[in-house]
Amino acid sequence: MRIAALDDDPLQLEMFRQVCAEAGHNCHTYLKGAALQQDMRRESFDLLIVDWQLPDMEGTDIVRWTRNHISKDLPILFVTHRSEEADIVEGLSCGADDFMIKPVRVAELRARMAALLRRAYPVPAQSVLAFGPYHFITATNGIEIDGQPVEITHREYTLALTLFQNLGRLLSRDHLREVVWGHSAEVQSRSLDTHVSRLRNILNLRAGQPYAISAVYGYGYRLDAPESAAQAPEPAH
Repeated sequence: MRIAALDDDPLQLEMFRQVCAEAGHNCHTYLKGAALQQDMRRESFDLLIVDWQLPDMEGTDIVRWTRNHISKDLPILFVTHRSEEADIVEGLSCGADDFMIKPVRVAELRARMAALLRRAYPVPAQSVLAFGPYHFITATNGIEIDGQPVEITHREYTLALTLFQNLGRLLSRDHLREVVWGHSAEVQSRSLDTHVSRLRNILNLRAGQPYAISAVYGYGYRLDAPESAAQAPEPAH
């Protein structure tokens, strides 16, 4: 998962980064709210961790801005020294999903992050994930269309599954590159475009088809689906 952490304390941010890395997540850190806002206009994240008292604004401002301009559903966790009942109520009322009081207990932070991500992005237990005619075989990293296997590489499978599991959600280019190639990989932008183009051809994800990949200039890609398609995969029979 791709996580953004906002705090005016570099040591706190380093702790967030370490906890995320241990859990297998990529953490992008910010010391000022304006810097996070700038990136969120062109990047996508799976979870926000937000401090309350920042050099340029309050955490509640960031949360309200995110809810009004970015996403109603993005999980947000407040981590702050403010501990009064009124603070907790205000933090949750402005749009945060959870509230944690400093000093941070690492095991508790790990558990709260996991709970928020689990609720927002449930991991299906099925060995086959079905999205209409597309069946993802998780044991072999294979894809079938109407029961016919498709020849596809591991990276193409990962990219396709990410798009299908985020139906209708706009994902930034860097977000997709991190999922497919890893956080530290230096991948040319053209490589992602090439993989997306191959998926369009291999899986017939073109405009006019029930499922189609749309490019949003300067941001990234979104997999559009029939209006009747649910966010979660159907059980495969």
